[in-house]
Amino acid sequence: MTAPRPRSSSRLKTGMPAASVRRFAIVGAGMAGIACARTLAQAGHAVTVFEKAPHSGGRTAALASPFGSFDTGAQYFTVRDARFQRALDTVPGLCRAWSATTIRVLDAAGRVAAAARAPGEAHWVASPAMDALVQAWAEPLADEGRLHTHTAVTRIERDPMRPTAWQLHCETLGGDTHLHGGFDAVVLAQPAPLARALLQQSGVAAPWGQALDAVDIAPCWTLMLAFAHAVRPGLTTLGPQWNAARSTHHRIAWLARESSKPGRKQIERWTVQASPAWSLEHLNDDTARVQAKLIKAFAEVTGIHATPTHAEMRRWRYAQTQKPLGQSFLWDAAAGLGACGDWCLGHRLEDAFVSGLELALAAA
Repeated sequence: MTAPRPRSSSRLKTGMPAASVRRFAIVGAGMAGIACARTLAQAGHAVTVFEKAPHSGGRTAALASPFGSFDTGAQYFTVRDARFQRALDTVPGLCRAWSATTIRVLDAAGRVAAAARAPGEAHWVASPAMDALVQAWAEPLADEGRLHTHTAVTRIERDPMRPTAWQLHCETLGGDTHLHGGFDAVVLAQPAPLARALLQQSGVAAPWGQALDAVDIAPCWTLMLAFAHAVRPGLTTLGPQWNAARSTHHRIAWLARESSKPGRKQIERWTVQASPAWSLEHLNDDTARVQAKLIKAFAEVTGIHATPTHAEMRRWRYAQTQKPLGQSFLWDAAAGLGACGDWCLGHRLEDAFVSGLELALAAA
């Protein structure tokens, strides 16, 4: 995003004895990876983050369009852990409460079955899009040249120049290969199946590797729709008067009016997330076919039958944890190898933060 953001106070501390400074490589720049990285950096360690996507953010990724942005993954977050609140306080004004505190629950025909509200719990969004929060916390690392985007880690192995250390084989978007070595520890801040795959292709037997097999993460097809013709005198929204809903429709699990979120353009926009079961069933279907089916289901649920001005799809291969690890992180100090992510505790954005934070505190 190009809008200015408040600066996060996570620069490396000085004054730490050189012998005590360790080098950490973190694979993945989502919420868990950046929470881990900034905590280790605040403790005085040297941290380098590798991210295959163009930007940090992970599943808070936003999609820009001529009609405004879409939050393609995480739709909002709640704050239940005081440590998360303290971290949010480092970027004042970046996150705002969303008016969709009351989430409608719909039946399969689109009728409101219930209106559930968690007492005293606000729903928050970052502005101008959900990825702004992680990117703000990642900014000091980027400024110091410690965040490598467009960089996929293809293999990790012991460093032959220093057998107790690690080195990472990386490939950039353009196909160039690079070797980064001399790391005292490696943290895999990825979905559990991707962490497991990287270990396997690297021939690394992590002491905790088998624990990854028990984690189950469902995919999600996400549909994004814009209705530019809804913005005219006397008409600011189409369809229902609610801004967010959970649905029991066999195709759709979640709908949100993006234009109702604070700091967004007012052009009518919706993000529609398919159910885990339907997404899995149609995981490898043609994108255009999936889009047509979800647009039809969207019309059935919302009553909006107008042709969208803009429609786009995104497939998340690993979206929502169905069976979590049951502990906040995986870490082996002797091997200098760990893993973290929302999948350790659940599927909430705060779960990812807590996982990355607690791994860093254990490793620091």
